[in-house]
Amino acid sequence: MKNIILLLLFVFIAVNSFAQVHTVKGIVMNDANDDLLENVNIVNLNQVIGTTTNQKGEFEISATVNDTLYFSYLGFKSLRVRVTHDWLRFGDIKVKMTELGIALEEVVVRPVQLTGYVEIDAKLIPVYDNYRYRIGGLNTGYEGGSSQPGAVNKVLSSIFNPADFLYNVFGKRPKQMRKVQKMKEDDEIRNLLQSKFDRETLMAVLQLERVDIDEILNKCSYSKDFIQSANDLQILDAISNCYEEYKILNRKK
Repeated sequence: MKNIILLLLFVFIAVNSFAQVHTVKGIVMNDANDDLLENVNIVNLNQVIGTTTNQKGEFEISATVNDTLYFSYLGFKSLRVRVTHDWLRFGDIKVKMTELGIALEEVVVRPVQLTGYVEIDAKLIPVYDNYRYRIGGLNTGYEGGSSQPGAVNKVLSSIFNPADFLYNVFGKRPKQMRKVQKMKEDDEIRNLLQSKFDRETLMAVLQLERVDIDEILNKCSYSKDFIQSANDLQILDAISNCYEEYKILNRKK
């Protein structure tokens, strides 16, 4: 009996130590020349908190053993690094990121040729019909767009159909969806997402592919223009709004 109690006590101490939050430190460098990288974005995918490197490439972030840190920097390949006991034991580590070749696509700008006559020019100027639907009782609406005239019916049918895509994403991923709110509350992550358009950080935290994120917004009746042009912070807020409305309407089933 005594041995069992001692064993349980040992297991309890080990588990408690394993889950203890530490401050991990490191330096981020360019793998090609060992130059220090400033303003590298780092997100703890498990704790959903973020930070950036300073002028010396140094960073600090809270983490537990087995947490995954996600490193992203413009022009470099993103990295995932697992926090280990050795990292905690030996202190600072060097994280080296690989530079990518950036190919810029040619952009063709076609200006609108105006004639000076109001009646004619009014027909030449393009009109972007990205409007939003609102469901009574909810704080926000749904962006429809000219290609989705039945947005309200589409959203409601999506929510009330258990086999629908939204149910499979929202209903079966409560842990990932809870991270959405954490991301919105962390200023470092919000600042990061506001300047990004690649969806990489969102995909890493939510464990979704780019096509899944686009499909979520499509099912929530956001326009194609919004899905393609919004920054990652706007996409995060859109997913969050859609999820909150999903929960409200799902409770009424």
